[in-house]
Amino acid sequence: METGDLFRIVEEPLSPDAIAGAVGKPAAGGIVIFSGVVRNEKDGRPVKYLEYEAHAPMAEAKMCEIGVEVRRRWPSVKAVAILHRIGRLEIGESSVLIAVSAAHRREAFEACHYAIDTLKQTVPVWKKEHFEDGEVWVGLQGG
Repeated sequence: METGDLFRIVEEPLSPDAIAGAVGKPAAGGIVIFSGVVRNEKDGRPVKYLEYEAHAPMAEAKMCEIGVEVRRRWPSVKAVAILHRIGRLEIGESSVLIAVSAAHRREAFEACHYAIDTLKQTVPVWKKEHFEDGEVWVGLQGG
């Protein structure tokens, strides 16, 4: 992990301003932030709320691996931050924030896109979707 990178599983609400501040560097010409937000429906079924659980040490290690790969693929990246929230999240709350700063906007966008796609495939975080008529646990793949 490079100095200034941040990879954490957290229980508190996520702040786009705070994560932007965490990756802001004088040599960065662009900061891209992705926020994954709890939506109010899944496959036409109204969602009441979500619950997230994670194996935090393993999840943080996997997020760090994503950061290492981001820096390998996009050498102009200045900083990477990935935060995933666990616990009960209401509609409209952010479950994941990813921020990437880079010398140029294209690299920041590409790296951020790669990071969220890879996180959803590899990081051990699970969500429980709560509906009016029941609930279901799902992995992040395809979420």
